[in-house]
Amino acid sequence: MRNNLIAPVVRAMLESDIPAVMRIQAECYPPAMLESEEVFRARLALTPATCWIWAPAPDSAAAYLFSYPSNKDAITPLGSPFKLASAPDCLYLHDLAVAPGARGQRAANLLVAAALGHARAANLGWSALVSVQQSQAFWGSLGYNAVEVRHSPAKENLDSYQVAGSQHTAVYMLQKLT
Repeated sequence: MRNNLIAPVVRAMLESDIPAVMRIQAECYPPAMLESEEVFRARLALTPATCWIWAPAPDSAAAYLFSYPSNKDAITPLGSPFKLASAPDCLYLHDLAVAPGARGQRAANLLVAAALGHARAANLGWSALVSVQQSQAFWGSLGYNAVEVRHSPAKENLDSYQVAGSQHTAVYMLQKLT
């Protein structure tokens, strides 16, 4: 008997995925945190090797991850273009989102595993991110630790993730890769 079930996959993000990425972003973030399609397209064009899709079926997208080679302690402000480091030591995970209907299927874990595998293959010593929307426990379970940011411009860039009126703090987190 033949099994016609298709297993979800993590694959490289394509230009044709951007409409689905925009939909997923709108389902996952408050309006104050939404980034423009123009910024998403520019990020994908700049670093396609570090942008991924979790697809539950061919030609579909239910989760995404934008990341890029950076330097430890550098934080990209919300809504700004990526700036690739000339001598990166870190893979910065900028935006991970899972559509509500895909939650509970380990999509986020698989996307992060793909990113960290890429970082290790590129001999990057660190991975970093900004934890938002009370996600610090999730990131901690994947080996990230909160780090206090005191220097400029990183502190101001971290503050760009704070949503007005929200009690939830954006937290810079690091993981040493081995």
